Amino acid sequence: MRIAMVSEHASPLAVIGGVDAGGQNVHVAELSAALGRRGHHVVVYTRRDDPTLPDRVVFAPGVEVVHVAAGPALPLPKDLLYPHMDALARGLASQWRAEPPDVVHGHFWMSGVAALQAVRLAQTPDRRPPVVQTFHALGTVKRRHQGPADTSPPERAMLEPRLAREVDRIIATCPDEVRELRAMGARPRRISVAPCGVDLGHFRAEGPSEPTGGRRRIAVVGRLVARKGIDLVIAALHELAAEGIGDVDLHIIGGSSVAAGLEADPEAGRLAREAVELGVADQVIFRGQLPREEMPQVLRSCAAVVCAPWYEPFGIVPLEAMACGIPVVVSAVGGLQDSVVDGVTGLHFRPRDHRALAAAIRRILDDPSLATRMGRAGRHRVEKHYSWNTVAELTEQAYLSCVAQLGARRANAPLTALLAVEP
Repeated sequence: MRIAMVSEHASPLAVIGGVDAGGQNVHVAELSAALGRRGHHVVVYTRRDDPTLPDRVVFAPGVEVVHVAAGPALPLPKDLLYPHMDALARGLASQWRAEPPDVVHGHFWMSGVAALQAVRLAQTPDRRPPVVQTFHALGTVKRRHQGPADTSPPERAMLEPRLAREVDRIIATCPDEVRELRAMGARPRRISVAPCGVDLGHFRAEGPSEPTGGRRRIAVVGRLVARKGIDLVIAALHELAAEGIGDVDLHIIGGSSVAAGLEADPEAGRLAREAVELGVADQVIFRGQLPREEMPQVLRSCAAVVCAPWYEPFGIVPLEAMACGIPVVVSAVGGLQDSVVDGVTGLHFRPRDHRALAAAIRRILDDPSLATRMGRAGRHRVEKHYSWNTVAELTEQAYLSCVAQLGARRANAPLTALLAVEP
């Protein structure tokens, strides 16, 4: 099968941990590679953000990355990219006229908008590839939690629900997202579920751990943005210190590279000031971006890995920690409620409640045997449900289903209706 992945801001080639580089980049990269291993030909189309980038890059066996001109060839925040989606759609259409895909898979709402438009521009009366969509994050949820701080373009409020109604299939990552999509008007029979995954060969329980100097360590990993709730973890660290537990360090991994200077990262500066104000600055270590190859030994050095967002569509970091045999403490939001089994592979806590978070962390610190059992259960769970091969198989099933359904609709439709998006 010829698969066109569209990921306008999240390139598989990007360095993870920057403001707009995170779980979606990993998802697109790993899913594409897994589909390539299953014998498919995958082309990932992403916006050119550097004039020196080659047009095409071989990423993995069966997988290429194509850079499409859409706006200035320089990095732009994703919330400023919408005006360039027409150009992206035209660039995609020109590629697909010469190299038509069997299925198109958009990642994030702007990619979906561009993908639908490109298909309309490139299609012929007897050929229109189905469009599959993974949202990764929904604007309705973002607005609910961020309110006036939401920097999404205003067009998102109208276009995202429309996209959910018009694509041939949506691949949601968890049941919580399915509920949101149905509320937006998406048809339940056109929704499949395939979670995010984890590289079980890279992230594993066996192997060296980074030295901790005899201190206990917790970690948060990801982009340094307010909604990730890292300030909540700093506040929980203060609670633990007030209870006499002062031998715990918090490692914050993500944001700008250390070489570039974390002082240039506004969120890192805010978090550092918060740590000073709470008297735990000597326990908070900003690591910046770390190479992927170092992450397993860092994770294995932790007593627990914490994920404390206000909201989270899914969350790959808890899977990586569980794959390394480490218990996780997570906000009871979004997909985290499904991937992390409360009391079995980790602990849930009430969102935005730093005292509840501190209590959960203390429970793991105080009971090493519980931590060990959770670590083993976490590894077992990801092996059973969250390998990228499993995710790729579920995604492939969704592709084949919508290809068959579109073919049936096309066979029964009058010729004049074939150039319209099917209802």
